[in-house]
Amino acid sequence: MAVGKNKRLTKGGKKGGKKKQGDPFMKKEWYDIKAPSVFSTRQCGKTLVTRTSGTKIASEALKGRVLELNLADLNNDEDQSYKKIKLCIEEIQGRNCLTDFHGMELTRDKQCALIRKGQTLIEGHADVKTTDGFVVRLFCISFTKRRQEQVKSNCYARSAQIRKIRKKMVEIMTKEAGTVQLRELVKKLIPEVIGKEIEKQTQGIFPLKDTHIRKVKIIKKPKFDITKLMELHGDGDGDAGVTMVVQESEEAQNLLTASAAAVGDD
Repeated sequence: MAVGKNKRLTKGGKKGGKKKQGDPFMKKEWYDIKAPSVFSTRQCGKTLVTRTSGTKIASEALKGRVLELNLADLNNDEDQSYKKIKLCIEEIQGRNCLTDFHGMELTRDKQCALIRKGQTLIEGHADVKTTDGFVVRLFCISFTKRRQEQVKSNCYARSAQIRKIRKKMVEIMTKEAGTVQLRELVKKLIPEVIGKEIEKQTQGIFPLKDTHIRKVKIIKKPKFDITKLMELHGDGDGDAGVTMVVQESEEAQNLLTASAAAVGDD
């Protein structure tokens, strides 16, 4: 090998040596996550972010972060554990991250448990605009049910019946979601109000069971409004400060008031 060709061997590595790596968690700080007032548990978790340094601001890095939480944890109810809620961080107040609803989905095991043989699976979806400007995409799932005293083991629906049921699904989803604000829609999604309404109105076409809003996606958001977000999070979190411990002495007097009183006497 020619001398001077392989520079690394001749010089003995890079100039200055390898930089010592510090612990990355030393540069991080914790923020509390606050869920909207629709849910019973407001303080629902914590999130990490790199501290503010130079032009990189910690609060800006947190905004837009999407968090996935179980509805059982948010409402302290184990019966609702088959639903996953997505929350999006919209605003930072001190060490609190104020979130807004971003989506909902049924868990994988719940969807698998619903599917059985001998029945028809019917799905429908609709894009709906709420009264406060959010465009929401709703996905509905339903299954045909055996009639009372039915002898036949299966309960398959005809294609014409499926089309009628799907049309009815889209109608009900559009009506229920299009006439309310997003926060009211979330209140409807938790107790399956839309699913029960679909089952009730499609009894004449074919009896249905296990009707759920399988997934909810926020397609489009209106311009960010801090006042609406504060309404969603209620009237503060009870942090109204502490009453003064040290009493002000009687001799202490506002200088401006004292000078005004002196001018009045003159």
